[in-house]
Amino acid sequence: MCSGGFAKCLGISLMPLAIVCVLCNILLFFPGGKVVDKENITDEVWYFGGILGSGVLMIFPALVFLGLKNNDCCGCCGNESCGRRFAMLSSILFAAVGALGAGYSVVVSCVAINKGPRCSLVDPTDVNQTQWEYPFNNGDYLQNHTLWSECKQPTNVVSWHLGLFSVLLAMGLIQIVLCAVQVINGLLGALCGDCCGCCGGGDGAV
Repeated sequence: MCSGGFAKCLGISLMPLAIVCVLCNILLFFPGGKVVDKENITDEVWYFGGILGSGVLMIFPALVFLGLKNNDCCGCCGNESCGRRFAMLSSILFAAVGALGAGYSVVVSCVAINKGPRCSLVDPTDVNQTQWEYPFNNGDYLQNHTLWSECKQPTNVVSWHLGLFSVLLAMGLIQIVLCAVQVINGLLGALCGDCCGCCGGGDGAV
C-alpha cells in the first residue's frame, strides 16, 4: 500500500476515536448520569482532555491524513512527485500535534483515575446536609471495591468515573500509536516517494 493510502486508513481510524473521546468527556459532566452543580464535578473533567486533547487536536491531523492520498501540494516547481513528498513531510507535524493532544488526554485520565471522583459522602435521604469531596487516596479504591460505598451519591458515580476515564486512557494510547505510525509513514513517503517507486516512473524521475 502506498504511503498516501496508508495515511488515509489511519485518518479513517482516528476519526471515530476522536468522536468517542469527545462523547466520554461530555458524559463526565453528568456523574452517574445525573445533573449536579458544576462545583461538584470532578476537577479533571474541566481540563477537557477528551474534548480538546483527544478530540479537537486529533480531528485536524485525521482530516489531513484523509486527504494525503490525493494531495500533491499543487506540485513542487511543476513536479507532482515533489509536491506529494512535501505533503507527506508536512503530515509529520500534524501527527506530532495529534500525539501531543492524545498524550495530554492520557495524563489527565491517569490523574483522574488515580484521584477518583468527587462525590457526596452523605446519604441521599439526608436532605439537610451536603458533603462533597474526594474520599479516595492514591488509587486505593481501584483494588478495594468496598471503598466505593463511601460515595453515597450520585449513584454509581465511581464506576461511571472509572469507566469513562479508562476509555479516554485507552483511546488516547491508541491515538498516540497511530500518530507515531504516521510519523514513520510520513518519513518514508517523504524520502522514498508516495509508493517508494512501486507505482511507476513518476518518483523515479526525481
